[in-house]
Amino acid sequence: MKPVLLLIPGMLNTPGIWAKVVPLLADVADVRILNVQTQTSIGEMADDALKLLADVPAEQPCVVCGFSMGGFVTIELVAAHAHRIRAICLLDTSGRPEFAENAALREKTIAALARDFDKTTLGIARFCTGPAGQQDAALMDEILATMRAVGASAAIAQNRAIMARGDHRAALTKLNMPVLVLCGKDDLVTPPECSEELATLIPGAQLQWIDGSGHMVPMEQPAALADHLKKFMASVL
Repeated sequence: MKPVLLLIPGMLNTPGIWAKVVPLLADVADVRILNVQTQTSIGEMADDALKLLADVPAEQPCVVCGFSMGGFVTIELVAAHAHRIRAICLLDTSGRPEFAENAALREKTIAALARDFDKTTLGIARFCTGPAGQQDAALMDEILATMRAVGASAAIAQNRAIMARGDHRAALTKLNMPVLVLCGKDDLVTPPECSEELATLIPGAQLQWIDGSGHMVPMEQPAALADHLKKFMASVL
């Protein structure tokens, strides 16, 4: 019986960010993807994630991979429903709550998204992509198109949800399941120190790096990500 692998996108992501990852995992997992474009809180996203697993029998293992904001959702999910999840991957994310200085920057981002969505997403796409990816015009076009497909209203709601996220760092220190922490080596959005902190907080967590990638690992390095996930699931299930 294949495990269920639930993939949770990040902010300004459609489910399409996983388009090049899913075919590489279809032989080893029943892959499902959460849409995070309609909810107004991280808690609502976690509730919807749980609904996607409602039909999975108890004997079938569930693995969750949360990317960026999806990592916040994954942490929220296991904080409340760890018994439903066999293992998790936290991809280019953080266990930190929203600090005051970050909230001020996010308010500026929200204002910019409302004022000129296309210009703002262009800047975000460049900031999110590593040096190698920025040299790939086709990749940059794909990333930008994905972000713009989300729309300004949903992007602003996602920012508000991120700002209001809970602090689950204490819960992470008590987490009792296999955890893979992955991060692009050139990530500027959730820099490597965020992943190092997660790996330190979570007992037994594996920490691995993805070379040649910034924050947008599912689109910048889909084959490397799929390989990491395959090896992780094979080792813990």
